[in-house]
Amino acid sequence: MFDVDLFVIGGGSGGVRAARIASAEGGARVALAEQSRVGGTCVIRGCVPKKIMVFASAYPEAIADARAYGWEAAAGRFDWPAFRARLGAELDRLEGAYRGTLGRAGVTVHDQRATLIDPHAVALADGWRISARHILIATGGRPFVPEVPGAALAITSDEVFDLPALPARIVIVGSGYIACEFACIFAGLGSEVTQVFRAPHILRGFDAEARAHLQGAMAAQRIALHAGAEVARIEADGATRIVHLTDGTRLAADAVLYATGRRPNTAGLGLEALGVGLAPSGAVEVDAYSQTAVPSIFAVGDVTDRVNLTPVAIREGQALAETLFLGRPTRAEHDLVPSAVFTRPELGTVGMSEEAARARGPIEVYVATFRPMRSLFAGREDRALFKLVVDAASRRVLGCHIVAPEAGEMIQLAAVAIRMGATKEDFDRTVAVHPTMAEELVTMKTPVRRG
Repeated sequence: MFDVDLFVIGGGSGGVRAARIASAEGGARVALAEQSRVGGTCVIRGCVPKKIMVFASAYPEAIADARAYGWEAAAGRFDWPAFRARLGAELDRLEGAYRGTLGRAGVTVHDQRATLIDPHAVALADGWRISARHILIATGGRPFVPEVPGAALAITSDEVFDLPALPARIVIVGSGYIACEFACIFAGLGSEVTQVFRAPHILRGFDAEARAHLQGAMAAQRIALHAGAEVARIEADGATRIVHLTDGTRLAADAVLYATGRRPNTAGLGLEALGVGLAPSGAVEVDAYSQTAVPSIFAVGDVTDRVNLTPVAIREGQALAETLFLGRPTRAEHDLVPSAVFTRPELGTVGMSEEAARARGPIEVYVATFRPMRSLFAGREDRALFKLVVDAASRRVLGCHIVAPEAGEMIQLAAVAIRMGATKEDFDRTVAVHPTMAEELVTMKTPVRRG
């Protein structure tokens, strides 16, 4: 007889969803351990506080636009301590909501670290041992910082929300979506931003035309994009950080933010000793049902390094609970996952890039670039990009890429059509909503490229 039917290690989005569904709908006895705060990276250190900072950073531009539209408006000083206090209160509220959800579902929460001691048992930090029919690893990821001299002087996205003051100058290291988002956030809040990355372009893996368009838009915001270099060392000069780059450049900043990727959070859990397979990155290796090589041990979310997005972790946790406790073997789908990069402007994407689709076979590419009505009237030079990648034979839309304000909102709806197998002709037959930016998705009639 086991103490519980399911023991979840990790209180992030994936673990919470699996625990709640298993208990409330599957009637399972469920316990969950979280050594930090319930809610995980997304709620406490990631998506939610970051998006709130995105909102905050957009107001100076909005106020400038308001003047162009006839309003008497002026931006005052940004009060970072007041904003940070309000943000902290909101995160406390959300954590309370997550804890309330688990409590109402009948899940027992242990606010401490848990490690595995055998395929059916975990040990809590206080020494208590709990046996479980099934164990779920949902410990997420942690920021990765390269080993360079002085790296301890830098911060990561885990600490950025707790800065005591808004840095007047900040160096952001990395070219991925986290680095790009924070570059735009701090630029919007008034910081002098330099983004350093070793690649020639930002956002490796995204559609090349879309990321080039965004890179140009970021440069137009006076974000200094320093490509083709890495950090050689960081030194302290009082409160100032001196960043030395491999190309000889020397940068002075009030803060250095590393956003150079994340790694699965598996160290010290006891997985390898039990025969759970780990990839070189530390990711837990699982099958399509999130099961490891040890039949009683499962893993979902970023710790598996499949598609590292919160909604995917939630789908994986849901699928696992349905498989184990609701009698419905379910796989989480990892193809055609829409995503958004919350830069200014946003980048929304679903499906294949032009490069990936071209490697698969003949395609047609439809592109529209234009100045959106709102910013055009305000006198700004912003340009939006809408792009469809179409299979030349089947006519199915293989990919959609949008660089524009609110691209994340638009790509969600485009993803529904693409998931259903919509063809270019289906898009063409759809009546445009005018005047909107999104109407470009159904008004592009002539391909700009074939091949």
